[in-house]
Amino acid sequence: MTENHLHIIAFDVPYPANYGGVIDVFYRVKALSEAGVRVHLHCFEYGRGEQEVLKRCHEVKYYKRDTSFAKQLSLTPFIVNSRRSEELVKDLLQDDYPILCEGLHTTAILSDKRLKNRKIYVRAHNVEHDYYHALGESEKWCWKKLFYYAEAWKLRHYEPILRKAAGIFAISQQDTDYFSKKYGKTTLVPGFNSADSVCSETGRGEYVLYHGNLSVKENETAAKWLIENVFSELDLHCIVAGLNPTDKLIKLAENHSNVTLMANPDDAEMIDLLRQAQVNILVTNQPTGLKLKLLNALYNGRFCLVNEDMVRGTSLESLCVVADEPEQMIAEIKRLMEEDFTEEDIEERDNQMRQLYDNEANAQKIVKTIF
Repeated sequence: MTENHLHIIAFDVPYPANYGGVIDVFYRVKALSEAGVRVHLHCFEYGRGEQEVLKRCHEVKYYKRDTSFAKQLSLTPFIVNSRRSEELVKDLLQDDYPILCEGLHTTAILSDKRLKNRKIYVRAHNVEHDYYHALGESEKWCWKKLFYYAEAWKLRHYEPILRKAAGIFAISQQDTDYFSKKYGKTTLVPGFNSADSVCSETGRGEYVLYHGNLSVKENETAAKWLIENVFSELDLHCIVAGLNPTDKLIKLAENHSNVTLMANPDDAEMIDLLRQAQVNILVTNQPTGLKLKLLNALYNGRFCLVNEDMVRGTSLESLCVVADEPEQMIAEIKRLMEEDFTEEDIEERDNQMRQLYDNEANAQKIVKTIF
């Protein structure tokens, strides 16, 4: 029997699996390994360190990401240019196995003539130029705003490199439509997640939860907006939880007696927070890709209250309560706090999630496309 070997180039070390992008990478690597694929994992390391758990892959290698200012002085997007690696290319040239690039971030190899005859696929996590433009829109600091807008412009002009890819795996229906129209050869492969089935608890919780990687501007902006416009109007315990909150966000939470900010909970603590909440609230102003924190909340939490941008193109609207205005959100929270989450709610959610977000089935989509 022929063994299937696959190089996967990760934009970051995908463990701990504690923010959107790496959750998708880590559980896809796991699902592909369980499907019998010999995964050769290549990680760009810039702060997370080498991880023992990743040694379960057939092979793991690490490369330093070069985030020096000089890497910004190019028409190539910084997220790509800072991940160029001659060492990586040399490692890839040791065999002729297919390659999966995680995001546009790791696609510098598509322009390397030494690899022109290789089957190289790309996992598209977002329409990146839309994502970076939205980051610029929400940024107040002039230099950061300028960086995001410049990066968005570079990404828009860089993106046609995807024509050189053997195929694209898009994460949402909306992104699939976009990439199919521009480049063809696109397969919808929804986000991979830690859960195989819905693990929500019945009954009622006593608080409202917002969670996310709080060092990401999009999530910090969402948390601040919720505290100022929704949580401040509630006589309920509200929790904001996530990685590396800024001092500004910490101070804002401290100014509201009903708001608790929990910085850097570990995986087990985060799952417990999601399960014990009565309402998981998630908002975004960036309707790009798939928000993996939404999957996390749906697999583990009770009621999910979201804005329209959070579920656009995901087919998950029917499993959430959708509201856009603060007044609507406040009214929905008050209503949901009085409702029990039932076994019927769990069964309905589980059935729908299995149709879309089955890790094993989605891994097989990738295996059939590549091999």
